[in-house]
Amino acid sequence: MKVLAAGLKRTSALRRVAAKGELRCAEARGREGDVCAFELASTASPIAVEAVTGRPMMLAPGDVFLATAGYRESTRWVVGGIPDGGLVPGSDYWVLAESGVVGDFVGHSPRAKSHLGQVKFLGVASGDDGQALNIRQFAETPKARAKDQGAPAFLVVGTSAEVGKTTAGIAVLRALRLKGQSTVIALKATGTSSFTELASYLDFGATRAFDCVDFGLPTTYPSGRDGIASIFEGGLEVCLAIAADAVIVECGGDMLGANVPVLLTCLKQRRPDAKVILVAADAPGALGGQRLLQDMGLSPTLIAGPCTDTPTLRQRTEAVCGVPAINLSRDDGYDELL
Repeated sequence: MKVLAAGLKRTSALRRVAAKGELRCAEARGREGDVCAFELASTASPIAVEAVTGRPMMLAPGDVFLATAGYRESTRWVVGGIPDGGLVPGSDYWVLAESGVVGDFVGHSPRAKSHLGQVKFLGVASGDDGQALNIRQFAETPKARAKDQGAPAFLVVGTSAEVGKTTAGIAVLRALRLKGQSTVIALKATGTSSFTELASYLDFGATRAFDCVDFGLPTTYPSGRDGIASIFEGGLEVCLAIAADAVIVECGGDMLGANVPVLLTCLKQRRPDAKVILVAADAPGALGGQRLLQDMGLSPTLIAGPCTDTPTLRQRTEAVCGVPAINLSRDDGYDELL
């Protein structure tokens, strides 16, 4: 085994990893969630990723850094995943997400992506005990005999990526705090991990904020994956066992991807009366999202997003959906949220 240099750059998907002593790298195949060492070629262009603190971090040509193998099926950014059998030492792969998700590259959108770059997989890291490190070893787990504390749930779900779901979730958080509800838990339940987004909830007063990394996965892809329901059940159990005034559950991505339908089924079993905020780009999208939710046994309490950007759009959205619509990017309408 090769000893890795102290102080290697770490991406945010590894933010919970707390290995003691020196890290060593073995030429073993990389599996989902493994702490993996990669090298950006000395002839490559720099790429930008997310550090464990959430800040943007540049990977310079020649850098060896720590990230993890994972999947991504973004409708707006990048698609890729882990090949059968895992990552092979000495082979080249692609950084699929800022949080440090690396795998085979399938395709991407025309949007600029500062993280997208090719890197060489060196091997899997282990601690002093020689055991390969994986983010699952550091995940939150439900406590024995943990009791659901009964906090009301607010579900934020959108019709597409980048449509304003986090903006809506933070608006819910602000409304709750203005009402004197000081203990609020935020769960970014699906999609790709991003500590920057969790930090936004913390900045606006969330008591604690979780995403899939806290429950042992770098992302909730691929769609239809085995065992994802148990991951969601465990995450919800941890969040709902915390004594809180409310729990905000934000679904990343769109309503059909990232295993969102499975998450909604799990949440509905625990909180059939959850208030649902549907975030959509336009009135037809809001109507389609409303019908999808109804097929899942849920109904939006409120509609937000770009479909409310102007009085015309807001009126049209309310007319076709029959549900109140509010633009939550402005500091108004908080009373209607609760």
